[in-house]
Amino acid sequence: MSVILPLLAFIAAGAFAAYHRLRLAVWAALTTTLLVACWLLGANLATTIIAVVLVMLIAAPLLIPQIRKPYITTPLLGFYTKLLPPLSDTERTALEAGTVGFEGELFSGKPDWDQLLNLPKPVLTAEEQAFLDGPCETLCRMTDDWDITHVRADLPPELWDYIKRNKFFGLNIPTEYGGLGFSALMNHKVIQKLASLSAVVSSTVGVPNSLGPAEMLMHYGTDEQKQLYLPRLADGREIPCFALTGPFAGSDATSIPDYGIVCMGDWNGINVLGIRLTLNKRYITLAPVATLIGVAFRMYDPDGMLGDKRDIGISLALVPANTPGLDIGRRHFPLNSPFQNGPIHGKDVFVPLSQLIGGEDYAGKGWQMLMELLSIGRSITLPSTASGGSKMGALAVGSYARIRKQFGLSIGRFEGVEEALARLAGNAYACSALSEATAAAVQRGENPAVPSTIAKYHCTEMGRRASMDAMDILGGKGIILGPRNFAGRSWQAAPIAITVEGANIMTRSLMIFGQGAILCHPWVMKEMKSAQLEDPKARIDQFDVAVFGHIGFAISNAVRSWWYGLTGAQIGSAPGDNDTRRYFRKLNRYSAALAVMADTSMLLLGGKLKFKESLSGRLGDVLSQLYIVSAMLKRHQDAGNPAGDQPMLAWAIHDAVNKIETALSGALRNFPIRPVGWLLWVVIFPWGRRAQAPSDRLGHKVASLLMTPCDARERMAAGLYTTPADNNPAGRIISYLPKVIMAEPVERKFLKALKNSDIEALEFDAQLDEGVREGWITSEERVLLEELRAITLDAITVDDFDPEELRSAGYATLHGREDARAAA
Repeated sequence: MSVILPLLAFIAAGAFAAYHRLRLAVWAALTTTLLVACWLLGANLATTIIAVVLVMLIAAPLLIPQIRKPYITTPLLGFYTKLLPPLSDTERTALEAGTVGFEGELFSGKPDWDQLLNLPKPVLTAEEQAFLDGPCETLCRMTDDWDITHVRADLPPELWDYIKRNKFFGLNIPTEYGGLGFSALMNHKVIQKLASLSAVVSSTVGVPNSLGPAEMLMHYGTDEQKQLYLPRLADGREIPCFALTGPFAGSDATSIPDYGIVCMGDWNGINVLGIRLTLNKRYITLAPVATLIGVAFRMYDPDGMLGDKRDIGISLALVPANTPGLDIGRRHFPLNSPFQNGPIHGKDVFVPLSQLIGGEDYAGKGWQMLMELLSIGRSITLPSTASGGSKMGALAVGSYARIRKQFGLSIGRFEGVEEALARLAGNAYACSALSEATAAAVQRGENPAVPSTIAKYHCTEMGRRASMDAMDILGGKGIILGPRNFAGRSWQAAPIAITVEGANIMTRSLMIFGQGAILCHPWVMKEMKSAQLEDPKARIDQFDVAVFGHIGFAISNAVRSWWYGLTGAQIGSAPGDNDTRRYFRKLNRYSAALAVMADTSMLLLGGKLKFKESLSGRLGDVLSQLYIVSAMLKRHQDAGNPAGDQPMLAWAIHDAVNKIETALSGALRNFPIRPVGWLLWVVIFPWGRRAQAPSDRLGHKVASLLMTPCDARERMAAGLYTTPADNNPAGRIISYLPKVIMAEPVERKFLKALKNSDIEALEFDAQLDEGVREGWITSEERVLLEELRAITLDAITVDDFDPEELRSAGYATLHGREDARAAA
């Protein structure tokens, strides 16, 4: 023992210093003190001296800059430079475009939870709330989604007019330019409410307030451009669209073949210097009705009319729809969801240089402009749409599952249905928290590049899963389209959100971790920037700080990850109450595990890591779930830690933690360097995987919440269009739930008596007559049962049509022409 004791002291001091992130000098002093104490307690002198010498050999060269920089830092810099993956200008622009908020803490291995919990609670102003309760509610009352999606394949004229008159296209345009000047949070709330009724209306309103001409002009436009266009965009005199995607440039937007040649041309009868555009775009939302088009193209100056540079680069211009040479107006038909979307073609479309967004000074800066604004739009429209749809679906399907009975039992009582209901509720809760968190980040002035990709991917995936679960529970009610169907169109349209604004497969496998590992990591970006400095002294000095900070960081996270795994994250300081403290501790553990995996992957794989898309996707899953759980815990605190939400919060966090461990396990089992994967498994999972999917017992509690009037349901319904009306079948079903529950005891009593009687009446009304006559039920209870029957019929009834009603106008036109030819 006298021989082993100094070794144990050496290891213990190192682990303690690494866990608490003590400075190297403190570690050296602490270790030396412990070794001397061991010797005084009878430890072997020779072993103690060896341990002290080892401490000195480690500490001395690292603590003395004159030794460390030339003999350690300089070789490390050379190695790092070879390891560093080459970054293209477009990649560098994308990385530098975003800001880093709390998500940066998730890469630290030791998140500062106070930074998250002290963020201001996102709230609407009185004016914003009034708009949500007034014009937005009115727009919902005017919306008939069946008329839009089946009869017209468009919004009716009165809806277009109302949207324009009430400045729904100018939600975020400043009041000085005639807009409403609302916040990003308000943008989220409006889209969420509209999406709870009609995804076509929500996308029609959402796109002009997202990435498009208005947003571009507010950030980069010249004063003249702002004064001319923003008032017209705010009140709907101009309908905008933004044309980026084309047949040969989808996710790889930097390869757009659309081009503009600098030349002289005619503009309003005057010969001016401008650009002659050739473009071929598709999938452009609002294009068929747009009057003002933002166009992304590559700009060339072959005659040197602007200077020596011939390939100026990607640029953005505003093109009026009536510009000669522009072909616009035809429509795509995306999965039976008739929001205005279509192609734009142009040949020799001339616009003056003054139509460049930002003017001539911003020529060639289009990619930078897009990257800086894309995360803002991606943070709001699609996540908010998914949030509104998934929450409305959870509430309506939960009510339906209580109303609809089979085998004498509400279908929501069957365990298989309970499982789907719990998933509906948990995903809706997570989706709502995530979408609000990213909108709040934009409202705080952040440019959340990484959270926006997380929100876009995971909200749309949770929305797709919600549509699937809703259809599984609704059965025939869900698949028969018509005015009574509230789920079918969401099911049809789910892949649209998966595809647009960056295909989800690419977003997950390339963007989330690819951006996060560089932007959010506390040292990687500093190392990359220092390694590229021109001044040799500054390069060495700054790289020295960054690389040794990174080394200490990596050692600390390895120790913390192993310790948390060993203790099951049951020990350690964490915020929260008795219900939530354990969740914060789990996040501490997985934050350290993510940091270890990220550092190991970047060190050993270097530039090859960006081609290891499966590994990148799994690590992106870990980062995403960490962020989602953080958003849920923050939202739970902002709501006052309501006990009624605890089952949904617990379900969603158990689900997220299980996904985290699944992703880590997959990354480790498939790590390209197998021995390293085995070693990391011991560090991250010393006892093996422990997380499990949410239990059936917890799922039962969550499903019960959806089928029972309670404060948790009311909080989920806040901000949605739940008004029961002819145009809102989901709202009607939601409103029926309290009445159904009130009538259930009477129904059970009546059915039991009817079963034990010899009454032969088959008609429901006749059975009720007998029930009152026999004294099974009172006259008042009969009224309750009659109302229950009417409610049930409205909830379960599906639509049917005359065959002629289902024939499109195109069919009639085509066959009318054929009949005319035949008659001739």
